[in-house]
Amino acid sequence: MSTEATMEKGEQIYEGKAKKLYTTANPDLLIQYFKDDATAFNAQKRGTIGDKGVVNNKISEKLFNLLEKEGIPTHFVKRLSDREMLVKHLQIIPIEVIVRNIIAGSMAKRLGIEEGTVAKETIIDLCYKCDELGDPLINEYHALALEWITREQLARVKELTLKINDVLRKFFDERGLILVDFKLEFGLHKGEVLLADEICPDTCRLWDKATREKMDKDRFRRDLGNVEEAYQEVLRRVLA
Repeated sequence: MSTEATMEKGEQIYEGKAKKLYTTANPDLLIQYFKDDATAFNAQKRGTIGDKGVVNNKISEKLFNLLEKEGIPTHFVKRLSDREMLVKHLQIIPIEVIVRNIIAGSMAKRLGIEEGTVAKETIIDLCYKCDELGDPLINEYHALALEWITREQLARVKELTLKINDVLRKFFDERGLILVDFKLEFGLHKGEVLLADEICPDTCRLWDKATREKMDKDRFRRDLGNVEEAYQEVLRRVLA
Protein backbone atom coordinates (compact mmCIF):
# COMPACT_ATOMS: atom_id res chain seq x y z
CA MET A 1 0.00 0.00 0.00
CA SER A 2 1.45 3.39 -1.01
CA THR A 3 2.21 6.12 1.48
CA GLU A 4 -0.09 8.45 -0.48
CA ALA A 5 -3.01 6.05 -0.07
CA THR A 6 -2.24 5.61 3.60
CA MET A 7 -2.40 9.38 4.19
CA GLU A 8 -5.67 9.99 2.36
CA LYS A 9 -8.25 11.24 4.85
CA GLY A 10 -11.18 8.90 5.35
CA GLU A 11 -14.13 8.88 7.75
CA GLN A 12 -14.23 11.14 10.79
CA ILE A 13 -14.41 8.84 13.81
CA TYR A 14 -13.99 11.32 16.66
CA GLU A 15 -14.33 15.02 17.43
CA GLY A 16 -13.18 16.44 20.73
CA LYS A 17 -12.82 19.94 22.07
CA ALA A 18 -9.54 20.58 20.24
CA LYS A 19 -9.08 17.85 17.63
CA LYS A 20 -10.72 15.55 15.11
CA LEU A 21 -9.63 12.04 14.12
CA TYR A 22 -10.00 10.51 10.67
CA THR A 23 -9.37 7.03 9.36
CA THR A 24 -6.88 6.31 6.59
CA ALA A 25 -6.58 3.43 4.14
CA ASN A 26 -4.31 1.80 6.73
CA PRO A 27 -6.38 0.68 9.77
CA ASP A 28 -3.28 1.08 11.93
CA LEU A 29 -2.99 4.81 11.21
CA LEU A 30 -5.19 7.86 11.80
CA ILE A 31 -5.05 11.52 10.81
CA GLN A 32 -5.29 13.91 13.76
CA TYR A 33 -6.63 17.35 12.86
CA PHE A 34 -6.02 20.34 15.16
CA LYS A 35 -8.84 22.90 15.56
CA ASP A 36 -8.77 26.55 16.62
CA ASP A 37 -11.65 26.01 19.07
CA ALA A 38 -10.82 26.83 22.69
CA THR A 39 -12.70 25.67 25.78
CA ALA A 40 -12.21 26.05 29.51
CA PHE A 41 -13.91 25.00 32.75
CA ASN A 42 -15.20 21.74 31.25
CA ALA A 43 -16.40 23.54 28.10
CA GLN A 44 -18.48 26.09 30.06
CA LYS A 45 -16.37 28.77 28.38
CA ARG A 46 -15.92 28.56 24.63
CA GLY A 47 -14.09 30.63 22.06
CA THR A 48 -11.52 30.60 19.29
CA ILE A 49 -7.79 31.23 19.37
CA GLY A 50 -6.48 32.26 15.95
CA ASP A 51 -4.18 29.64 14.38
CA LYS A 52 -4.11 27.65 17.63
CA GLY A 53 -4.40 24.41 15.68
CA VAL A 54 -1.39 25.28 13.53
CA VAL A 55 0.70 26.26 16.55
CA ASN A 56 -0.24 23.19 18.60
CA ASN A 57 0.41 20.82 15.70
CA LYS A 58 3.92 22.20 15.15
CA ILE A 59 4.77 22.29 18.87
CA SER A 60 3.49 18.74 19.33
CA GLU A 61 5.55 17.54 16.38
CA LYS A 62 8.71 19.02 17.89
CA LEU A 63 8.04 17.61 21.36
CA PHE A 64 7.00 14.15 20.18
CA ASN A 65 10.21 13.92 18.14
CA LEU A 66 12.22 15.07 21.17
CA LEU A 67 10.61 12.45 23.41
CA GLU A 68 11.07 9.68 20.83
CA LYS A 69 14.81 10.47 20.75
CA GLU A 70 14.83 10.07 24.54
CA GLY A 71 13.33 6.57 24.27
CA ILE A 72 9.70 7.48 25.02
CA PRO A 73 7.29 5.75 22.61
CA THR A 74 4.53 7.96 21.18
CA HIS A 75 1.71 7.70 18.68
CA PHE A 76 3.32 10.32 16.42
CA VAL A 77 4.32 9.26 12.91
CA LYS A 78 4.74 12.51 10.94
CA ARG A 79 3.22 15.96 10.44
CA LEU A 80 1.22 16.05 7.21
CA SER A 81 0.26 19.73 7.00
CA ASP A 82 -0.17 22.82 9.13
CA ARG A 83 -3.15 21.26 10.92
CA GLU A 84 -2.76 17.51 10.45
CA MET A 85 -0.46 14.81 11.75
CA LEU A 86 -0.36 11.09 11.07
CA VAL A 87 -0.62 9.00 14.25
CA LYS A 88 -0.86 5.38 15.26
CA HIS A 89 -4.35 4.08 15.99
CA LEU A 90 -4.47 3.51 19.75
CA GLN A 91 -6.90 2.09 22.24
CA ILE A 92 -6.99 5.09 24.53
CA ILE A 93 -6.68 4.44 28.26
CA PRO A 94 -9.55 6.45 29.84
CA ILE A 95 -7.28 8.21 32.33
CA GLU A 96 -5.73 11.67 32.13
CA VAL A 97 -2.40 12.02 33.91
CA ILE A 98 -1.71 15.46 35.39
CA VAL A 99 1.89 16.25 36.32
CA ARG A 100 2.46 19.12 38.75
CA ASN A 101 5.85 20.72 39.43
CA ILE A 102 4.39 23.96 40.79
CA ILE A 103 0.98 24.31 42.44
CA ALA A 104 -1.45 26.18 40.20
CA GLY A 105 -4.94 26.08 38.76
CA SER A 106 -7.46 23.63 40.17
CA MET A 107 -5.08 22.14 42.73
CA ALA A 108 -4.29 25.55 44.23
CA LYS A 109 -8.01 26.31 44.44
CA ARG A 110 -9.03 22.87 45.71
CA LEU A 111 -6.47 22.74 48.53
CA GLY A 112 -6.26 26.44 49.34
CA ILE A 113 -2.55 26.63 48.42
CA GLU A 114 -1.06 29.80 47.00
CA GLU A 115 -0.56 29.54 43.26
CA GLY A 116 3.15 29.41 42.45
CA THR A 117 4.10 27.25 45.44
CA VAL A 118 6.85 24.86 44.32
CA ALA A 119 6.08 21.21 45.07
CA LYS A 120 8.78 19.42 47.11
CA GLU A 121 8.30 16.41 44.82
CA THR A 122 6.62 15.93 41.46
CA ILE A 123 2.89 15.34 41.95
CA ILE A 124 0.96 12.98 39.68
CA ASP A 125 -2.83 13.25 39.64
CA LEU A 126 -5.14 10.84 37.82
CA CYS A 127 -8.49 11.86 36.33
CA TYR A 128 -11.19 9.74 34.74
CA LYS A 129 -11.38 10.84 31.11
CA CYS A 130 -15.08 11.69 30.81
CA ASP A 131 -16.26 15.09 29.57
CA GLU A 132 -19.82 14.52 30.80
CA LEU A 133 -18.56 14.14 34.39
CA GLY A 134 -15.96 16.89 34.14
CA ASP A 135 -12.95 14.51 34.17
CA PRO A 136 -13.20 13.78 37.92
CA LEU A 137 -10.13 13.23 40.07
CA ILE A 138 -9.52 9.56 40.90
CA ASN A 139 -6.74 7.50 42.49
CA GLU A 140 -4.91 4.32 41.55
CA TYR A 141 -7.40 2.15 43.45
CA HIS A 142 -10.27 3.45 41.30
CA ALA A 143 -8.31 2.91 38.10
CA LEU A 144 -7.38 -0.67 38.96
CA ALA A 145 -10.66 -1.75 40.58
CA LEU A 146 -12.72 -0.44 37.66
CA GLU A 147 -10.31 -2.10 35.20
CA TRP A 148 -9.52 1.05 33.27
CA ILE A 149 -5.86 0.03 33.37
CA THR A 150 -3.84 -2.98 34.53
CA ARG A 151 -1.27 -2.81 37.30
CA GLU A 152 1.55 -3.35 34.78
CA GLN A 153 0.22 -0.65 32.45
CA LEU A 154 -0.13 1.79 35.34
CA ALA A 155 3.46 1.18 36.40
CA ARG A 156 4.57 1.84 32.82
CA VAL A 157 2.48 5.01 32.59
CA LYS A 158 4.05 6.36 35.79
CA GLU A 159 7.56 5.44 34.60
CA LEU A 160 7.03 7.21 31.27
CA THR A 161 5.35 10.20 32.90
CA LEU A 162 8.28 10.93 35.21
CA LYS A 163 10.74 10.60 32.33
CA ILE A 164 8.64 12.87 30.12
CA ASN A 165 8.59 15.45 32.91
CA ASP A 166 12.38 15.35 33.22
CA VAL A 167 12.87 15.78 29.47
CA LEU A 168 10.31 18.56 29.04
CA ARG A 169 11.34 20.56 32.10
CA LYS A 170 14.91 20.70 30.83
CA PHE A 171 13.80 21.52 27.28
CA PHE A 172 11.54 24.38 28.32
CA ASP A 173 14.01 25.70 30.91
CA GLU A 174 16.61 26.09 28.18
CA ARG A 175 14.09 28.23 26.29
CA GLY A 176 13.23 30.52 29.19
CA LEU A 177 10.00 28.77 30.18
CA ILE A 178 8.90 27.09 33.43
CA LEU A 179 6.89 23.89 33.01
CA VAL A 180 4.38 24.41 35.83
CA ASP A 181 2.11 21.46 35.12
CA PHE A 182 0.77 19.49 32.16
CA LYS A 183 -1.69 16.79 31.07
CA LEU A 184 -0.81 13.52 29.35
CA GLU A 185 -2.88 10.80 27.76
CA PHE A 186 -1.77 7.28 26.90
CA GLY A 187 -3.06 4.45 24.77
CA LEU A 188 -2.29 0.88 23.78
CA HIS A 189 -0.83 -0.10 20.42
CA LYS A 190 -0.27 -3.82 19.91
CA GLY A 191 -0.07 -4.20 23.68
CA GLU A 192 2.49 -1.40 24.17
CA VAL A 193 1.76 1.75 26.17
CA LEU A 194 2.31 4.83 23.98
CA LEU A 195 2.03 8.55 24.68
CA ALA A 196 -0.99 9.96 22.82
CA ASP A 197 -2.90 13.21 22.24
CA GLU A 198 -0.76 16.39 22.05
CA ILE A 199 1.71 18.48 24.08
CA CYS A 200 1.22 22.22 23.67
CA PRO A 201 0.08 25.42 25.45
CA ASP A 202 -3.43 23.89 25.61
CA THR A 203 -2.20 21.01 27.75
CA CYS A 204 0.75 22.63 29.59
CA ARG A 205 1.02 25.54 31.98
CA LEU A 206 4.09 27.48 30.89
CA TRP A 207 5.40 30.59 32.64
CA ASP A 208 8.14 32.90 31.44
CA LYS A 209 11.21 32.36 33.66
CA ALA A 210 12.06 36.03 33.94
CA THR A 211 8.63 37.60 34.37
CA ARG A 212 6.41 34.64 35.48
CA GLU A 213 4.00 35.76 32.76
CA LYS A 214 1.54 33.04 31.76
CA MET A 215 2.20 31.73 28.24
CA ASP A 216 -0.57 29.14 27.89
CA LYS A 217 -4.34 28.61 27.81
CA ASP A 218 -4.70 30.34 31.19
CA ARG A 219 -4.59 33.57 29.16
CA PHE A 220 -7.87 32.43 27.59
CA ARG A 221 -9.32 30.94 30.79
CA ARG A 222 -8.66 34.07 32.83
CA ASP A 223 -9.27 36.71 30.13
CA LEU A 224 -5.68 37.96 30.34
CA GLY A 225 -5.52 38.99 26.68
CA ASN A 226 -2.76 38.46 24.10
CA VAL A 227 -3.64 34.78 23.83
CA GLU A 228 -2.55 34.34 20.21
CA GLU A 229 0.66 36.25 20.87
CA ALA A 230 1.54 33.98 23.81
CA TYR A 231 0.98 30.82 21.73
CA GLN A 232 3.08 32.20 18.89
CA GLU A 233 5.87 33.10 21.32
CA VAL A 234 5.91 29.57 22.75
CA LEU A 235 6.10 28.21 19.20
CA ARG A 236 8.99 30.56 18.41
CA ARG A 237 10.93 29.39 21.48
CA VAL A 238 10.16 25.72 20.93
CA LEU A 239 11.40 25.82 17.34
CA ALA A 240 14.40 28.05 18.11
